Amino acid sequence: MEKGYLALVLHAHLPFVRHPEYEDFLEEDWFFEAVTETYLPLIDIMTRLVTEKVHFRLTMSLTPPLCAMLSDPLLQSRYRRYLGHLIELSEKEVHRTRNQPAYQDITRMYHQKLTRCRQIYEDWYRGNLLQAFRQLQNQGVLEIVTCAATHGYLPLMIHRQAARAQIRVAADDYQRHFGRRPRGVWLAECAYNPGDDTLLKEAGIRYFFMDAHGLLYGTPRPRYGVYAPAYCPSGVAAFARDMESAHQVWSAEIGYPGDPVYREFYRDVGYDLDYDTIKPYLHSDGVRRNVGLKYHRITGKVPLNAKELYNPAAAREKAAQHAGNFLFNRQKQVEHLYGLLQKKPVVLAMYDAELFGHWWYEGPDFLEFLFRKLHHDQKDIRMVTPSEYLEENPNNQIIQPEMSSWGDKGYHEVWLNGANDWIYRHLHKATELMIDLAEQNPSATGLRERALNQAARELYLAQSSDWAFLMTVGTATSYAQKRTLDHLNRFLALNQQIRQNTIDDLFLSEIERRDTIFPHLDYRVFRMTQQKAVLV
Repeated sequence: MEKGYLALVLHAHLPFVRHPEYEDFLEEDWFFEAVTETYLPLIDIMTRLVTEKVHFRLTMSLTPPLCAMLSDPLLQSRYRRYLGHLIELSEKEVHRTRNQPAYQDITRMYHQKLTRCRQIYEDWYRGNLLQAFRQLQNQGVLEIVTCAATHGYLPLMIHRQAARAQIRVAADDYQRHFGRRPRGVWLAECAYNPGDDTLLKEAGIRYFFMDAHGLLYGTPRPRYGVYAPAYCPSGVAAFARDMESAHQVWSAEIGYPGDPVYREFYRDVGYDLDYDTIKPYLHSDGVRRNVGLKYHRITGKVPLNAKELYNPAAAREKAAQHAGNFLFNRQKQVEHLYGLLQKKPVVLAMYDAELFGHWWYEGPDFLEFLFRKLHHDQKDIRMVTPSEYLEENPNNQIIQPEMSSWGDKGYHEVWLNGANDWIYRHLHKATELMIDLAEQNPSATGLRERALNQAARELYLAQSSDWAFLMTVGTATSYAQKRTLDHLNRFLALNQQIRQNTIDDLFLSEIERRDTIFPHLDYRVFRMTQQKAVLV
């Protein structure tokens, strides 16, 4: 009999980035890179393991903005173009390096992986990757959880109706995509404030994830630490992150992805190849940028121009070794906890999904090796989803968790500081206006209803926690600021037009064309008086 459980949870999320007004757009590459390097490889691995009858369980959030982009025809078309260009470049690189054996292994690897991506994307699913994830969930190996509608940071929404609307819209969107209500939720940034769980209960959600200190500092203190979930007073279960497994993968000092054998992320052929060769694969502005083909390994703390060549076989072997080390450490951890707690612990290993493949190129290999080793090489640990754990272990301690997030220093500072605090007075005021619009227009139809729905859509997009985060870390700061202001200004323009009964159909149609998230959105979700039936 096993001595404990492992619940592996990946958070798959990207902000909603879609710009039909431009032929190509730099920030859309975030999505294309994640599809190529993370989502398609994960689908490939899970499908292969199902075929081979390898037991595994994986829990993933697929956030509403990511689902919207995965199902958007424009972005699907642009992804096909992106992937086609990358395959063409890889073919040319195979030919260019034909007399350079050290490069041939690398260029052939890229060509094989990229053509495999096209096979999965086109031949298997005709561009509909949500169908792939839905099938895997229906097969019982994957549990998909939702998130706040636009990854809104709930504790900083002083109007509870705004937080309630984020959760309800997310749950409804999930049902449209996956044919069932969500059982769990990854709260944006794992940010929790006491009482948020009551909003989850209203939406029929049974559990959520949080960082370790949110549960450890709860009242009363948890009897089993983070190695068993706890029920909030509302009855919704809180699962907390295991920091030991987190550090082994995440830590910049001791984490696996920093091994010198692995592929170097920051050196790319977009800068290494001569300009005439790479120009056809750049954006229309002709500016050099990363295109995704990288020929060097981390090597160590040396300048980028001193990095040594990447060896795919050596990197794959290192991923297998690290998977074995991770499993060994979990076995020892579970054995110790089982003896200490006199109860089978559940180790919750939580990570951003894009770590596996995008940031850590060998991450998908690591996961496949880990799944296979768990199945074939041991009997101490069983992989479970949170739902499976709760079904087998329905009796858990009742605790009021503490305010927390998984950001730097553990609370809200990353999303509320001198770099981004200016946005909140505008978000709070816009929320007040949206609630008032919904109350004053309980049964709008036609053009007025369209305008109200679009106003709600613009507010949701402005509430994305990604913009505040990017302002803090200084990455794509101007883009994050512009997105926040654009959505707020569109909202304010619609608010004025609705109140003055001067709705501009051309203006409305244009922003409907640009901001297409939640096509079935009903603005009435912001009504304070709304009583909505919930499946529990």
